[in-house]
Amino acid sequence: MKYNILLVEDEVNILKVLSTALKKEKFNVESAMTGEDALDMMKNKKFDLVLSDYKLPGMNGETLLEIIMSDDSTIPVILLTAYGTIDLAVNAMKKGAYTFLTKPVNLNVLLITIRDAIRSKQHDLDDESPGHYQFLNIIGKAKPMQEVYSMIQRVSKTDAHVLILGESGTGKELVARAIHYTSLRSDKPFIPIDCTTIPTELMESELFGYEKGAFTCAYNDKIGLIEMAKGGTVFFDEIGDLDYGLQKKLLRFLQEKEFHTLGGKEKITADVRILAATNMNIEAAVEKGDFREDLYYRLNVISINIPSLKERKEDIPFLAAHFLEEFSRKNKKEIRGIEQNVLDVLSSYEWPGNVRELENIIQRSVILCPYDQINLECLPHKLKMMDYEDLPDSEELNLPEIEKRVICKALDKSAWNQSQAAVLLGISRKQLRTKMKNLGLTHE
Repeated sequence: MKYNILLVEDEVNILKVLSTALKKEKFNVESAMTGEDALDMMKNKKFDLVLSDYKLPGMNGETLLEIIMSDDSTIPVILLTAYGTIDLAVNAMKKGAYTFLTKPVNLNVLLITIRDAIRSKQHDLDDESPGHYQFLNIIGKAKPMQEVYSMIQRVSKTDAHVLILGESGTGKELVARAIHYTSLRSDKPFIPIDCTTIPTELMESELFGYEKGAFTCAYNDKIGLIEMAKGGTVFFDEIGDLDYGLQKKLLRFLQEKEFHTLGGKEKITADVRILAATNMNIEAAVEKGDFREDLYYRLNVISINIPSLKERKEDIPFLAAHFLEEFSRKNKKEIRGIEQNVLDVLSSYEWPGNVRELENIIQRSVILCPYDQINLECLPHKLKMMDYEDLPDSEELNLPEIEKRVICKALDKSAWNQSQAAVLLGISRKQLRTKMKNLGLTHE
């Protein structure tokens, strides 16, 4: 089935590039250069998706979105902009945009997003259970991530404290930011506090501030982070590492919404929402006495569990494409995609460092890659070789047989590209050709 896409873009060159790319993917594409023209076209034809620039002459993309949503809220609208900020993204998402991508857009990312948007429309997914490939800066369409999106939307409109659980590198701060920026406090400060980086002896003064003369070197009054966040959100990252004595003071603040600065006599009231995250087994820490039980129950009004990357491997191509676009732009590289055999390797890796590790590997690959696509040669050695470390133990296997198996795997993985296979094996192409000749290996 061919889907109808309305492309709204006032820059002729970009319009041609996007239109050509979409038509190449067998979409029916019609174009408009203003929001007004787009609305006129929608009166006479039904479109499956609208892809629009945010900045347009006359009516901008956000206004176009509002009109489309008021007429038919089932049509996915993807906005593109070179002027993207989190505020614009949040406003667009609140008003019904499917997602929000920055220009210059990576065509792989765009095509994946368009297909996912059309698929979600077919499945009649509503706002309470979004099928978004990208929710603010959180990427993923795997079922565990859909549950995370749903929880974010359900808790964001409340003032309940939220405990975000997940391994290191899974994106707990992104979830906290999404909760804040889709909440009624979104126009107030979001203050992140990393409990692992601020020394214990400084943490109390950082949180609550101090009066001049409260201690040596306190030459002036200082406002604490909690007071700075008045009306907004304070995010305690790795709350499990907070000093036990400070846990009691934080609990008192949560109960009374009041605190004293160091050396201060007057109580200060601060209306803030508390979000906290940890990668530790917090219940085990409570049982051992390392974390206060009363603070745990006060924070754990609602908990959100972030899945590890190995629990949602179907999201790896989307994440990889997103990071490829980001780092290609930052490093001014023109890398148009990732080869399929690279995606196969990425999908078979266990990712102990989760999304952060994937991000670092794609960044490294973009920086080092001399080609227009990421290939196996661009990956770290541990990824290139991981498939060859699990050969079965057998007394019947001799060295030539093992060597033959490993070389065959490398050749299969590289689609019999001898240069890439040699890189995988850590030998020269000449050495590989000699071994293939000795072992009688040919493509046929």
